[in-house]
Amino acid sequence: MHPMLNTAVKAARRAASIINRASFDIDRIKVTQKGHNDFVTEVDQAAEQAIIDVLKTAYPDHAILAEETGASSNLHDDNDNVWIIDPLDGTTNFIHGFPQYCVSIALQQRGIITQAVIFDPTRNDLFTATKGSGAYLNEKRIRVGRRDKLADALIGTGFPFRSGDGLEEYIKMFRIMTEKCAGLRRPGAAALDLAYVAAGRLDGFFERGLQPWDMAAGSLLVTEAGGIVGTFAGESDYLYKNEAIAASPKVFSQMVNVLSQFKK
Repeated sequence: MHPMLNTAVKAARRAASIINRASFDIDRIKVTQKGHNDFVTEVDQAAEQAIIDVLKTAYPDHAILAEETGASSNLHDDNDNVWIIDPLDGTTNFIHGFPQYCVSIALQQRGIITQAVIFDPTRNDLFTATKGSGAYLNEKRIRVGRRDKLADALIGTGFPFRSGDGLEEYIKMFRIMTEKCAGLRRPGAAALDLAYVAAGRLDGFFERGLQPWDMAAGSLLVTEAGGIVGTFAGESDYLYKNEAIAASPKVFSQMVNVLSQFKK
């Protein structure tokens, strides 16, 4: 395993142990509302701090972009190394004891994601990828699904949860995709949905309103597993465009055909 990936795995496991401990006593967790249906808990914050501590100890000069603390003071456009972190993707699920959430950590080097870790603490599923070396689940190689027709595909998505996120348009997309695929799932943690696409558990995924930390690690997992990630128009600059389609190549092009009418 690449040494930088090894450090990221260590950081993810450290965060997961905080999350697991808290999950046994969920009613006592302090929850703060950031906005409508947008929650943060002291667990998110403690997990993020644990990740940053591990990364900063190993790589003190690396920059950080994290969901709760934002950008580190040394984050610039031309950074050689930026860690992109979501300490607990699926916070709303976590608060309710619904076991679908994960830790997501990615390393971006000169604009390209090169290392990725997504860890699902409730199933002990460790998804990892290093650019050019394939994607793995618990050290076994994974590939995107083999289904080549959208009509046979199981597709993941996420509803917009903040008010003003274009729910009406989303319901239109939801309706069209429901008619065109075998099933639509909305589990509530985008990073884990992307990992599932990489592992062939979902044949595709689409969502709008995504942040870089939702997509960074998962996008490398998908591409290293032989899939494609892009915007609704099928373009490759999705990371800061707040939207993504991820799927196996054939399903990807069919999803773009359906969803490109909704591109921003």
